[in-house]
Amino acid sequence: MSFMEDLERTERYNKLAIEYSEYYKGKVRVVPKVPVRHLDDFSYWYTPGIAAVSTKIASDKDLSFELTGRWNSVAILTDGTRVLGLGHVGPEAAMPVMEGKALIFNFFGGVNAVPIPIRVKSQEEFISVAKALEPSFGGYNLEDIESPKCFTILETLQKALNIPVWHDDQLGTASIILAGLINSLRLVGKRMEDARVTFVGAGAANIAAAFLLDAAGFNPKNIILVDSKGILEPEREDMDVLMINNPLKYQLALKTNGDRVKGGIPEAIKGSDVVVSAAKQGPDTIKRDWIKAMEKDGIVFALANPVPEIWPDAAKESGAKIVATGRSDYPNQINNSLVFPGVFRGVLDARAKGVNFQVMVAASNEIANFIEDPTPDNIVPTMEDWELYPSVASAVASKTVEMKLARKTGTKQKFFDIASEIIQENRNIYMDLLDRNLVKPLPGVRKND
Repeated sequence: MSFMEDLERTERYNKLAIEYSEYYKGKVRVVPKVPVRHLDDFSYWYTPGIAAVSTKIASDKDLSFELTGRWNSVAILTDGTRVLGLGHVGPEAAMPVMEGKALIFNFFGGVNAVPIPIRVKSQEEFISVAKALEPSFGGYNLEDIESPKCFTILETLQKALNIPVWHDDQLGTASIILAGLINSLRLVGKRMEDARVTFVGAGAANIAAAFLLDAAGFNPKNIILVDSKGILEPEREDMDVLMINNPLKYQLALKTNGDRVKGGIPEAIKGSDVVVSAAKQGPDTIKRDWIKAMEKDGIVFALANPVPEIWPDAAKESGAKIVATGRSDYPNQINNSLVFPGVFRGVLDARAKGVNFQVMVAASNEIANFIEDPTPDNIVPTMEDWELYPSVASAVASKTVEMKLARKTGTKQKFFDIASEIIQENRNIYMDLLDRNLVKPLPGVRKND
């Protein structure tokens, strides 16, 4: 497929997105879930009976997870400072993306996700708003926040709040990267503790992925990160600046790159078993000759969108055994939409107080194991694999129980049954709305097309 064909298809999607957004005026809505048959019903759904519910929750705040919709509600919080590939577009312009995220949460995970772009001027103000909203939600999905403040916001909120806080650009992407690498290494017969991994780009996703690989059993000494200023290593001239402005990158500079390799992308890639790139888009960001310098049966994840850092065919012709991208029109799409609906279904069902790297490793292993017979062109599931989401939810929920993060207890099978029932019920309601034409067909498209 040529670049021009991809560009034309993208322009068509852009045109349709604007047309459909104008037609529907939003992707999600709130509707009652309780029966209202006559006026007397409001006596227990509202006043006077509802006072008894409030009194009960006042005596034990955790009852808000049992007596209100908090148990199934997630806030999608953003300040609009790093939206998709658009950058700092502001909270209003972030809303369409957050609505799309809410749609995916609901469609695949049965989660009531509320898009909340907020106008704040500092990370401290963001943190203050998030703390204030905590009583309304069972979890937070942070989204499209610029680096490095996204790291500080996530870490601060995870420590301060009694609900799970997740930054999808970090944790979701890292989890699906790990899942893809688990199956890729199985296919090429290499062990994670022996594999040499190069991360091209040291933004939110790759920094989180490096820490997650460490938690999963990769040897941090075999991991190299390279950013626009070169390979991370302790003798870099900007280490003092990193220590203050980007402490996680600073930690990785000390912890990784055991051989103290210096230089740029080609030096980092040379001899690697794995390259994971989340860097500048464009097919010449990673060159063929650099892939040729990898170890035999190299694994290349070129994740920039819409144009990967090297085209899959070019990477394979240069010796790569397995290639993944961020695009759906090539095999092995590394997409965090495979992760967050199931993760949040799991933490909500367990009434979890938090989420950590061990929980994420459990999610990644569940995603990898969902592919019973991986092949070079099939290392991760797709969004059409409906059964994936309750499987991930059950793995996450049971892991939070094991980690003593859960308010509820249960076996993995119990949590699988809970998640399956919720997701299936939600899907049935939605399909019924479609069948009865209560969700309007796309303009210009017949109902069953």
